[in-house]
Amino acid sequence: MTPTEPEAFPAGPEARAAAVLDLARAGQFAEIRELFTAGLRPLVTAAALQAAWEAALAEHGRLASVGPPASEPFAGDMVAVKIPLTFERGALTLAVYLTPAGQLTGLQLEPPGGAEPAAPWERPGYADPARFDELDVTLGSGPLAVPGTLSLPDAPGPLPAVVLLGGSGPTDRDGTIFRSRPLKDLAWGLASSGVAVLRFDKVAYAHPDEVRANRAFTVVDEYQPDALAAIALLKSHPAIDATRVFLAGHSLGGTVAPRVAAAEPASVAGLVLLAGGAEPLQWAAVRQVRYIASLDPATAASAEPGIDAMTAQAGKVDDPGLSPETPDDELPFGVPAPYWLDLRRYDPVATAAGLGKPMLILQGGRDYQATVADDLSRWQAGLARRPEVTIRVYPPDNHFFFPGTGPSRPAELATAQHVDPDVIADIRDWLTAGR
Repeated sequence: MTPTEPEAFPAGPEARAAAVLDLARAGQFAEIRELFTAGLRPLVTAAALQAAWEAALAEHGRLASVGPPASEPFAGDMVAVKIPLTFERGALTLAVYLTPAGQLTGLQLEPPGGAEPAAPWERPGYADPARFDELDVTLGSGPLAVPGTLSLPDAPGPLPAVVLLGGSGPTDRDGTIFRSRPLKDLAWGLASSGVAVLRFDKVAYAHPDEVRANRAFTVVDEYQPDALAAIALLKSHPAIDATRVFLAGHSLGGTVAPRVAAAEPASVAGLVLLAGGAEPLQWAAVRQVRYIASLDPATAASAEPGIDAMTAQAGKVDDPGLSPETPDDELPFGVPAPYWLDLRRYDPVATAAGLGKPMLILQGGRDYQATVADDLSRWQAGLARRPEVTIRVYPPDNHFFFPGTGPSRPAELATAQHVDPDVIADIRDWLTAGR
């Protein structure tokens, strides 16, 4: 066993993150690369890691001191560790993202302040908890049942209702991203306006070990059983109008929402797609990585080998020879072939068009994960001249519909933010309109 293997690191995420920093200070970037998960390792190069570190030193000077690390949950069962760094001419935060086993899933230098303890979530101004109650619910049964929350307005019924589908990965019912809770913003904002909202922990968040053990796991398993159970629960609730139960999906949840609705079209009154991806997921991932690399010209060239590796993995997904036996490490993010085989058979725009349901499609103008050019354009082309489809773009908003200015950057998510109030109002008005 070598000293750089995760099992040999000190116990605990904060100690492991500190060990990663020690390797960077010692110039051992090849060793850091080996700490990434098997699926991500081909996308990371020692040269890119070194270039990012040396660019920080060139801009800020010698590293003068290191503050105490702070950890917080991130994307399901992973942990984000933030270490404050003070340089001769400024400060940064080293963000280290770790799996429960101590392997790296991300490494980033962020603006200072990110290592401060996370403040409790504060409700947005458009949310009034005095106007609704929250009830714990369970969706499904058996070992893969998931917990959820029903936000039920204190208003005369029958009420319109919506099921929220979160984005990719093992996300919780609030859509927690760093210090923000965009799905909770949506739920509380809509419930304050008379719309019942059911949100739930994704199965990969509630049962990560079981999901990882199932190599045949697909996007259908990821969303459909629990979404249909949520719809059934709402339709049977005495306060809910069973004819006005909607699906609202964000990001990958928006991509998959038409597929869920197609499974039981009579049960779904309509769809709200928030930044729903329409470009094939593997190519959208390549585009996103290329965009992020372009934000820092000093390190963009060193990122090219990783981007080339990711492009090759995306090509494997399109290869007619892809089979369930294709090795996981040859595919994007190490996700097994059955997931990609299932996903590449699914056309979200064509499925949506075949539903003939009312749809509200929302897009952030600053979003680089699902973009106006690459994703919204596909929805527009496939749903052109459909009177039941409404499309709105919010120029200041990023992927999570947080308003901002300038090119959207991953680091902007380190600050606690709330969903654009215009988005809440537009969804509310669309859901409560007479149809």
